[in-house]
Formats: sequence, C-alpha cells, structure tokens
Amino acid sequence: MTSRGTARVVPLRPNRRGGQGTGSPVVPLPVRGTDDRRATLSDLVDFVRRRISGDYEIDEFGLDPEFTETVLIPLLRPLYERWFRVSVSGIGNIPAEGGALLVSNHSGVLPLDAVMTAFAVHEEHPRRRFLRMLGADLVFDTPVLGSLARRSGQTLACHPDAERLLRAGELVGVWPEGYKGIGKPFSARYKLQRFGRGGFVSAALRTSAPIIPCAVVGAEEIYPKIGDIRPLARLLRLPYFPVTPFFPLLGPLGAVPLPTKWYIEFGEPIRTDGYAEGADDDQMLVLGLTDQVRESIQNLLYHRLARRKGVFTG
Repeated sequence: MTSRGTARVVPLRPNRRGGQGTGSPVVPLPVRGTDDRRATLSDLVDFVRRRISGDYEIDEFGLDPEFTETVLIPLLRPLYERWFRVSVSGIGNIPAEGGALLVSNHSGVLPLDAVMTAFAVHEEHPRRRFLRMLGADLVFDTPVLGSLARRSGQTLACHPDAERLLRAGELVGVWPEGYKGIGKPFSARYKLQRFGRGGFVSAALRTSAPIIPCAVVGAEEIYPKIGDIRPLARLLRLPYFPVTPFFPLLGPLGAVPLPTKWYIEFGEPIRTDGYAEGADDDQMLVLGLTDQVRESIQNLLYHRLARRKGVFTG
C-alpha cells in the first residue's frame, strides 16, 4: 500500500513502452488533440489530487513523467517557442524505441542548450521520448535545481548509470565538452572542445546503442562571454564566473539570455551493434569513434552556420 503523498517507485525494466523509453513509468499524457498537448484545468486538478494521494509513479532514478508533463514542460514552452524560436531538423534520426545515446555540443555559459534539446526531443518526436540527461555534480548539489533535475529524468554523469539506462531502452543525452564547452570565450564559439577519453563511446559499445550526433546553433550567442573573474569563481566554488557585455554590469537584468534564433539538428545515427564483445577495451577503436562523433557534430554546426542568415533572425 502506498503511503499518503508518496510516489510508487518503479524499477527500470525492458520491454514496457518504447515511446517513453522502455524503462520509464507509463502515465496518461495531457493531450487534448492531435497537435495540442497543453494541459487543461481538469488535468491540473487531477495532477494535484494524485500528488496528495500518492497515486503516481517515478522510476528508480527519480524521473517523474507526470510532473515533467504538467509543470516543467509548460514553464519551458514560452522560452522554446517564443524566445529562442527553436527550429528542429532530423528528429526522425532518433529511434522510436530502444536505447540510444544522444551526443551534442555544449555552449552558452548556462546549460540552456541541454534543456532545450530535451524539450525538443519530447515535444517534436512522435513518441514523445524523455531524454535522460547526464549532468555534472554541480547540478545535483544545487538546491531546488537538483530536485528538478532528478524529477525530469537527469542523473549523474557516470558510466554505470548511463549503461543501466541504455540497457533499459532509454534515450540518454551527454555533452562531452562539459564546462569547457559552456564556459569557453565568445571568440571560440562553435569550435568544439576536446571530448575527453571517449567514455560515452565505451558505454554505447557495451550496450550496442546507436550514437546520435546533435548540433545546436544559437546558444553560443545568448551570453557572449568576454571575460572570467577567476578569484570570484574560486570563492563561490564555480567552474567560472562569466563576464558578458551585460553581466554583471546590469545585475540580474544582465542574466536574461539574448533572444537568438536557435536550430537543433539531429544527425544520422552511428551504429555500434556490429562490433564484437569486448570492443570497448580497444582504446584505439574508442578514440576513433569519439573522433568520428566529434567530426559529425562539427560538420553539422558548420553546415547550419553556412545557411544561417542572422543571429536573431535565422
């Protein structure tokens, strides 16, 4: 019996429902019509009732599909549709079901690109898949933000968690540039930083999951970073303390991102299921695939930039 106000925890397991990732809890989605997915007042009332009674599910990583659908998605929609006016292409390269690893460039001082990519996957994909993002320690150590991250399906960026999610049929997202990507200066925009030792490739090889390259154009310009106050960053235990043309000069107003026009493009999958067992131990193979993924993303960025008419107009 479920105690009042406490969710049922559903362990990840394969072969449940491909559209949500085969391990995610299945919940009724707030759909009013074919193209209108916005929650009605009745949906919100039902949501509150289930929160009080504990009649809802989360998975063992903390993903709360109903909370994400009813609370987070509506909050992010204006940012996605009105502020950044995101255009998406290649959504069909994301499989309808089964495990897959989405690998993307990272930029913008704050990781809004990851949030908008997850929103795009859920809202644009016909099966409305949840992107299980792998985040840094700082995300989960931050009050409120850490809880929201867990509820939306994020987990710590580590190999065991990534592999468990992939084996359960989940769509997993990783940003190998890490802080080097989001914290790079404006002069280095759209130039991919190092991808490390290819740990994400090893996870894909061990689970035979396809790798989906993803390129985000537009996020580089939302906070043009022209400097870094390192002593203040060390004092606050942050990877960097950015200086932009508007921050910290304009205070909180300077933290509002510029309304650039965004493009998110999903490239053709790179398959890993044709390699022999134990291929992840071949460091040359891992590094070669890492370079292939990095080159694919860089090419997507260059091609999209060549077609872009302007930073704010597209």
